[in-house]
Amino acid sequence: MFDICCIGHITSDKVVNAETIKYMAGGTAFYFASAVNNLDLKFLLVTALAPDEMHYVADLRNKGIEVTVQSSAHTVYFENIYAEDQDQRTQNVLQKADPFAFETLDNINAKIFHLGPLLADDISTSLIKILAAKARVSLDVQGYLRKVINRKVHATDWHDKKEALQYIHILKADVAELKALTGCNEVKEGVKTLADWGIKEIVVTNGSQGSMIYNEDIFYNIRAYKPGIVVDATGCGDTYMAGYLYQRIKSIDIQQAGEFASAMAGLKTETSGPFCGTEQDVLKFMMTHQ
Repeated sequence: MFDICCIGHITSDKVVNAETIKYMAGGTAFYFASAVNNLDLKFLLVTALAPDEMHYVADLRNKGIEVTVQSSAHTVYFENIYAEDQDQRTQNVLQKADPFAFETLDNINAKIFHLGPLLADDISTSLIKILAAKARVSLDVQGYLRKVINRKVHATDWHDKKEALQYIHILKADVAELKALTGCNEVKEGVKTLADWGIKEIVVTNGSQGSMIYNEDIFYNIRAYKPGIVVDATGCGDTYMAGYLYQRIKSIDIQQAGEFASAMAGLKTETSGPFCGTEQDVLKFMMTHQ
């Protein structure tokens, strides 16, 4: 039995910002797995990629991360272009991978399944239903709200949302994704709509403006922990959810779990690539940013 099983594609990423162009592994699966690696829990990553990119998996395994791989004809290839304001990102999709199959997950058990779809057809509603019968399901909704037109990623609605979301226990969305998902302009109105659809716990991130978490009719406001310098914001949302689910697995209350997650995401932005720190690193960062 794993504490957390994350399901999502590892991508080949091209990251462009005002200073540099870098090529690296990416995707929710990669950033989440890297972020939880030095935390005290039993973790499994389930991913799918082409044989040519198996070196990404080898690198994770060399760090001590347990990985199950579903074969795929291709690996997802993303191009992420950041403006000077790191909260703003343009994405292009140059290649897609195969969706996840039930057979890959049939014999895997966890306390929480965290789903990180990158595109709408990565994880089917029927697979979500099967996973929800096993354990709590956490979802980063971003992939279901992406439509690829001429290789460019555009925001879209998730047509299967009301059927699928009734099986989701914890949902993470940023402010723009929340609006696309619910049609509501106000954050609290959008959150209440999701709660009416059956979601128990809702995490809404807003970049450098902080985040909000909803549970049992209570809204928790979480401050942003801002670093001295922002080097790379890629994977911050995934890092946030890694910290948050880690705390919730330990039965930490929502306010404290959210603050830990926010600090972990803030600390990650100080360096390029995934978060590779420890719980003590996060706690120290929180102490120095009171």
